[in-house]
Amino acid sequence: MELTRHYAESLDKRDPLGSFRSKFLIPENEHGQRVYFLGNSLGLQPKSTSTAIDFILQQWANEGVESFHKGERPWLQLHDQLVQPVSTIVGALKSEVSIMGQLTGNIHLMMVSFYRPSGKRNKILMEAKAFPSDQYAVYSYIEHLGLNPDEVILLVKPQQGKAHIDEETLLQLIETHRDEIALVFLGGVNYYSGQLFDIKKISAAAKDAGALVGWDLAHAAGNVELKLHDWQVDFACWCSYKYMNGGPGAVAGIFVHEQHIHDPHCKRLTGWWGYKRDERFKMHDRFVPEPDATAWQVSTPSMILYACLKASLHLVEEAGWPVILEKQRLMIDWLKQIIHDLHSPLFTCITPDSRGCQVSLLFHEKGRMVYDRLFEKGFMVDWREPNVIRLAPVPLYNTFTEIWMFRGAMKQILTELA
Repeated sequence: MELTRHYAESLDKRDPLGSFRSKFLIPENEHGQRVYFLGNSLGLQPKSTSTAIDFILQQWANEGVESFHKGERPWLQLHDQLVQPVSTIVGALKSEVSIMGQLTGNIHLMMVSFYRPSGKRNKILMEAKAFPSDQYAVYSYIEHLGLNPDEVILLVKPQQGKAHIDEETLLQLIETHRDEIALVFLGGVNYYSGQLFDIKKISAAAKDAGALVGWDLAHAAGNVELKLHDWQVDFACWCSYKYMNGGPGAVAGIFVHEQHIHDPHCKRLTGWWGYKRDERFKMHDRFVPEPDATAWQVSTPSMILYACLKASLHLVEEAGWPVILEKQRLMIDWLKQIIHDLHSPLFTCITPDSRGCQVSLLFHEKGRMVYDRLFEKGFMVDWREPNVIRLAPVPLYNTFTEIWMFRGAMKQILTELA
């Protein structure tokens, strides 16, 4: 790849997804559109989202509660319309996916079903630098069971002097504690470093050790290729407001492998919306689950949040998931070259080659100054304490020329601060 603006513009001209940028609302300042590299934090709003919300509101106004069953698009059909595109994105059977709740709440529900301590097999393997909410959820559930998290949780840490986890170290830890681990629970893409774990390989190692395996895919779903069913993952959770552009606080989702759906040993917390749907309104006293992953739903979902996610997923279907992944690979390669070309003593790229859209730059000094100057120049990136700038160009609305512009801005800033 040539490091020229002309080359970046030529990539944009050949981009089969080039027209999709116009389908999103791009933040602006007094100079025009800003460069939004924050899809890893909150994806942009599709222009169709407000129309989708208005349609739900109008149904509510016109039909009230009858909107669940009647009209052009009955609310009870919305979930099934979301499952198809999401199951494609995460590599699952439709029956293995449920669009429900919020990420941390869903992790709590999955812990009930998939953390099954028995004798000395009671340990949970996690990242030392997992997203804090994952740790809060797991620690609190362990304490709820009357166990000591310090005795139960095995933390895998980066080696001295490194910012990301060595996978061989992780695999060796699984092997060393193969008779003690009940659950391996990791983030598919680490929120801080941007490291993409080999989900297939790690899941296979966990299963071989006799453990169950689950993944927090908040930074992976809608970002990288996933094949949860084929990889024999037991469960996974994700949010939909990052790479799936479902909006702030968007409805989340879960994956439960089909082998567990009918397993009587797989317990769950139950609620109204997980009841067998064709008998749900008969109001029986005893719970009868829907025979798929929706059995883990507990409460009536927000139709407004469903509508937001549906608007975004429609764009994913229109673009084609394989096409999105192919552009993502090109953008990763382009950004990798750009970062390498910057070679400043002020920072180190801590994101390994195994990555999705996100790149994390660890600053040895002046990081906050760099971040502030980027913001002044119209670049929306992310600051993570104590000293990391994260950026994530995403295929549906970012361009190769924007990445080139980032290079120019960084070179100017780094020269000024040298």
